[in-house]
Amino acid sequence: MTFNGLPVPGATITATQGSKKFVAISNEQGNYAFADLPDGSWKIEVEMSCFSPVEQDVTISSNMPSIKWELKMLPLDQIIAQTKIIKAPPVPPPSPSAAAAPGKIDAPKPAENAVLPKPADSSNQQSSDGFLVNGSVNNAATSQFTLAQAFGNTRKGSKSLYTGGLVLILDNSALDARPYSLSGLDTPKSAYNTITAGLTFGGPLNIPHLMPRGPNFFVAYQLTRSTTATTDTGLVPTADQRGATPIDPVAQALLALYPLPNVAGSSLYNYQIPVLNNSHQDALQTRLDKSIGHRDEVYGSFAFQSIRADGSNLFGFLDTTDTLGINTTLNWQHRFNHSLYLNTGFRFSRLRTQVTPYFANRTNISGLAGISANTPATPYGNNQDPTNWGPPSLTFSSGIASLTDAQSSFNRNRTDGIAPSLEWYRGHHNFTFGTDFRRQEFNYLSQQNPRGSYTFTGAVTGVSDFADFVAGIPDTSQIAFGNADKYFRQSVYAIYATDDWRIRPDLTLNVGVRWEYGAPITELKGRLVNLDVASGFSAVAPVLGSSPTGPLTGQSYPTSLIRPDKSGVEPRLGLSWRPIPGSSMVVRAGYGIYQDTSVYTGTALQLAQQAPLSTSLNVQYNSATCRLSLANGFIPCPPTTEDSFAVDPNFRVGYAQTWQVAVQRDLPAALQMTATYLGIKGAHGVQEFLPNTYPIGTVNPCPSCPLGFVYRTSNGSSTRQAGSIQLRRRLRSGFTASLQYTFSKSIDDDSVLGGQGPVAAGAVSQAAANASIAQNWLDLDAERGLSTFDQRHLLNATFQYTTGMGLGGGTLLTGWRGRAFKEWTVVGQIVAGSGLPETPIYLAAVPGTGVTGSIRPDRSSEPIHVATGGRFLNPAAYTAPQPGQWGDAGRDSITGPGEFTFNLSLARTFRVTKRYNLDIRVDSTNLLNHVVFSSWNTILNPATGAVSNPALSSPLFGTPTSPNPMRSLQTTARLRF
Repeated sequence: MTFNGLPVPGATITATQGSKKFVAISNEQGNYAFADLPDGSWKIEVEMSCFSPVEQDVTISSNMPSIKWELKMLPLDQIIAQTKIIKAPPVPPPSPSAAAAPGKIDAPKPAENAVLPKPADSSNQQSSDGFLVNGSVNNAATSQFTLAQAFGNTRKGSKSLYTGGLVLILDNSALDARPYSLSGLDTPKSAYNTITAGLTFGGPLNIPHLMPRGPNFFVAYQLTRSTTATTDTGLVPTADQRGATPIDPVAQALLALYPLPNVAGSSLYNYQIPVLNNSHQDALQTRLDKSIGHRDEVYGSFAFQSIRADGSNLFGFLDTTDTLGINTTLNWQHRFNHSLYLNTGFRFSRLRTQVTPYFANRTNISGLAGISANTPATPYGNNQDPTNWGPPSLTFSSGIASLTDAQSSFNRNRTDGIAPSLEWYRGHHNFTFGTDFRRQEFNYLSQQNPRGSYTFTGAVTGVSDFADFVAGIPDTSQIAFGNADKYFRQSVYAIYATDDWRIRPDLTLNVGVRWEYGAPITELKGRLVNLDVASGFSAVAPVLGSSPTGPLTGQSYPTSLIRPDKSGVEPRLGLSWRPIPGSSMVVRAGYGIYQDTSVYTGTALQLAQQAPLSTSLNVQYNSATCRLSLANGFIPCPPTTEDSFAVDPNFRVGYAQTWQVAVQRDLPAALQMTATYLGIKGAHGVQEFLPNTYPIGTVNPCPSCPLGFVYRTSNGSSTRQAGSIQLRRRLRSGFTASLQYTFSKSIDDDSVLGGQGPVAAGAVSQAAANASIAQNWLDLDAERGLSTFDQRHLLNATFQYTTGMGLGGGTLLTGWRGRAFKEWTVVGQIVAGSGLPETPIYLAAVPGTGVTGSIRPDRSSEPIHVATGGRFLNPAAYTAPQPGQWGDAGRDSITGPGEFTFNLSLARTFRVTKRYNLDIRVDSTNLLNHVVFSSWNTILNPATGAVSNPALSSPLFGTPTSPNPMRSLQTTARLRF
């Protein structure tokens, strides 16, 4: 189970054959397995929160090779909806007398509830083997129709033998294609290997005379040593630019960090290098389960994972990241009688992440370059603590590669959760009542922007961005540091009730209601700072979480500085109906409301890095009132505020209403058609704007009003309509296939949905075309446009063929021909889709602030999508905004590059002996080696640096920003015993 080549844990895999149903859940490596799944034709359905569901008919046999599933992520609005489903605990395995009780429709996601499904018997061979490559533990024990493991087993005792497995996955650069070169230069192909090895072992933990009937156990260890190769391409200063005189001493020192050009003959790029990034991963998983008497069961798990990775960039800065995580669950299930069950679960998880930049504790680049250190004597420099050593970030509007490096951080997050629930089966009703409580800790030791950022647009000298840099004068500067240690705390509560009502054999209703409340995040020591805002943003003053009374308005705030929103009532309704008796037509429909209680984390991080507890500035150069320089570039210049962020204290939690109708019917020739309509309407979305700002070329209408801070509200809205039709061929003669087409449209005016997350001031880069800050703070309706995830057309085709099945497929072949030809399985997937929307950016500073990237250009009469000279967009389609006016180009008005991929796998199982099976599989990603780009460069800047010039000079506008990975081959060998 993978997504873009990465494992997907927690996916629900359901196998259905008539009234028979088996369920499994993928583990942390994306693996799963079904225990005691009979041979024959089965319908396999894969569901995972945040991903599109997948269906396929397969024929199960004892020697069948494993199937690789490639999931596709849903749009963000659907993700918000699906991640808030009712967290009903799993159905317990009832006693034989309760076997006739009807089952549940919607199985909960274990990750969303501390009460996890009881794992399958760890001694089962399929469960143990499944952890390796093919799958995870069997979860069929949650089915009410599950038979005892000893059913039909005439052997003495009901436990199977100890089982295990070995797996080896190899990927070598000799079999992979060369990374795509944006410059057209053939860069030498780097040599690398990727190795994954795994070991599993499980069975009954019996110790004679001491523990003769001990629990079942399962242990798995996986080791991964991975190397990925990419080619970094960029534009660096030329020899002529480096020889410019006079040059500012700080600029000269920072210029030395740029490499010399090594590409000739390209009109777009002049530098390219191969880059290798390494990752070492170790993972351990253990499980225990034990029945106590006839009414109680106890089961739990412990998982450990360690990842050590390094990553290099265009400048050769090698940063390291160490991640250590543990996850523990403990569950108790008690059966009062055949119709009443109590489930109680506890979950503990901890994640530690440490990032070490290349220059940390090594070289003080800023100090050696001549940038002042922030001290009482020189308060306008950057932070030069050894952990934050390194250069400031440099951004150029002309497309010169941004000088950047990672920020040092050491973060530790912890979650404790408990989730009791009660299940009651009465007549045609299956009731579930439960509650869920989580206590979350987010402990950060990091700075937001300690070294600072400079942006050069050419507005200072009126020549070019690089001329500004040579003169040592940035157009804008940004910095945020101080209060490095932050201890955030949050509690999340939920209460729910559901009824799975089987009204008639042809009609089922699933009715429920859920109340969910995520408290606003607080800081353990009260070190949060918001702005107390006067009417009309005429004045602002900081208000602290340790003293939450507004100095301007006199309002009293909670210690979180955001008032709680407890209105999270979420009704749910599901319908399954067969309107014509005896017909194959089935109608399914549903409606629900889903809240997003995770919106507070990003806000708390911003509030924790504010004056007077920290230094936080976004300023713009002004020759009269704010003379910035590279050496002293972080000056608080009135009316720019010393705080760069504020949030509406009445901020509301966003929610989405979703409704869906699907009609499924069988067709001739073993075909099945499903037509689906999905509608989503979101409310209280996040919006961000810059109060008191005005267009370029006009006079400040309120000189005394505060500037330079981003204000966050919850007045956004969104809508999405999608229709899809799927045609599926059931398995026949070894062949099955599925074809699905989706047409959709999504519109919003949200900063997060439309801009894909808040964009920090000065963080504009070649790929930062999706600015989240509104252009005109007085006209937020003008931000309404296509969502960045709006993929208008999407076609997904899958097929599977197994040799030696059916009379025409060679099933009667015998001898060496039969052994050589039969049981090979080919699985393929083709995905083709239209491009995602992108926003044109006019890279100039918003007057009076240090924010760039929120202004859009004017639209001309020229066409946008014209491919010439390595570009896929036409710069002449845009002009500079008229003086005194905001740009009229729409947000997300450019269509990005289309999507296409073709993946193929070939697999077979070889029976070495009666007890040993060897599985061999070869997986190819992007088999056709077709290049697909992730996005276009959509940044424009004035031709001469003068903002009044309507012409736009954009050396890299319309060029691809980065190609997706080219063809790769991976070989898997698994020995099961």
